[in-house]
Amino acid sequence: MRKIIPYGRQDITDEDINAVVETLKSDYLTQGPRIAEFEEAFADYCGSKYAVAVSNGTAALHLCALALGVQNGDKVITTPITFAASANCVRYCGGEVVFADIDPDSYLLDINKVRELLENSPKGTYKGIIPVDFAGRAVDLEAFRKLADEHGLWIIEDSCHAPGGYFEDSKGNKQICGNGKFAELSIFSFHPVKHIASGEGGMITTDSEKLYEKLLQLRTHGIVKSDEKYQNSIEFAEGSSVMSIGVETYPGWYMEMQDLGYNYRITDFQAALGSSQLKRADEGLDRRREVASQYYEAFKNSEYIKGQSAVIEGHAYHLYIIEVENRLGLYNFLREHDIFAQIHYIPCHLMPYYRQFGWKEGDLPNSEEYYKHCISLPMFPTLTNDEQSFVIEKINSFYEG
Repeated sequence: MRKIIPYGRQDITDEDINAVVETLKSDYLTQGPRIAEFEEAFADYCGSKYAVAVSNGTAALHLCALALGVQNGDKVITTPITFAASANCVRYCGGEVVFADIDPDSYLLDINKVRELLENSPKGTYKGIIPVDFAGRAVDLEAFRKLADEHGLWIIEDSCHAPGGYFEDSKGNKQICGNGKFAELSIFSFHPVKHIASGEGGMITTDSEKLYEKLLQLRTHGIVKSDEKYQNSIEFAEGSSVMSIGVETYPGWYMEMQDLGYNYRITDFQAALGSSQLKRADEGLDRRREVASQYYEAFKNSEYIKGQSAVIEGHAYHLYIIEVENRLGLYNFLREHDIFAQIHYIPCHLMPYYRQFGWKEGDLPNSEEYYKHCISLPMFPTLTNDEQSFVIEKINSFYEG
């Protein structure tokens, strides 16, 4: 029986297992020191001032929208070629999602389409933009930042696909995804098929101390534990009508819920796994880029390939995508040979939930055309050369045979 080749797969080493076991044997399974260690290491990796670890990437997006004050009626622009959470976070807060089309070459949110939306609407119509580093290709956030500033908008960078990815700015400097220089907030996911796996988990990075403090509060039920921030009196905290003589601090047990937050915490053993995986993140990136180059070389002259992921500097290659005719036939053929390719993504604006707001086929032609042809090939660091050759061989045999 052949070994199944999935589109993505986690790589768990003995070092990872030991890190988790050590944490399981410690005093803390949650709300302990491993979380802060992971946050500090990840902030250093991205070059941001702050990082907040959370339960998953969707929670990260939701907290970002909450921290930025998204509320009923606020309009936010994003791409339809993404996992639905990139848009749903706006709806969780009562906001309105406005989709803009993609660039057919990069598959990223097209800044020119975003500009058209903004310039064809009264100033103040939109509150923010959520660009997505789709498949691992970094969005030019410098350009988006300039556009956002012209219209008074915030930016949430959805970088779930691109830890370690980067773009070159106008001065030729590498700008790492999530470094805090262009987006108010950036988010990452640690789902098993992502670059860094912690089972589930997510991270938010920012350079804003104000947003950082707000995220910490919202992550844990809106609870505050700080004498300087308490609103009730010390007498109330003590449970007394009169403050104890000489007491000028709140009792150790005291805390206040000051906002409506959520339980979006990550556990210590997940953080321990994430920290261990982070240590070899660059090694995984190098291998992903090797795999991408081999796919590109294999298909660059093939007549049956309509398009494929570009080989560019800074691409993190969470996914390697080709565009083909008879996508369904190829998908089924590959599965017959235990190659489990995947489709990323069904355009969000054509999901039944979003159709109820008036979105329909023909609204975003580039995204819809892309969806008809896209297929994601196996892409993960432990994919062997033999396995990749087998995938390439089967794709060629399907079309040539």
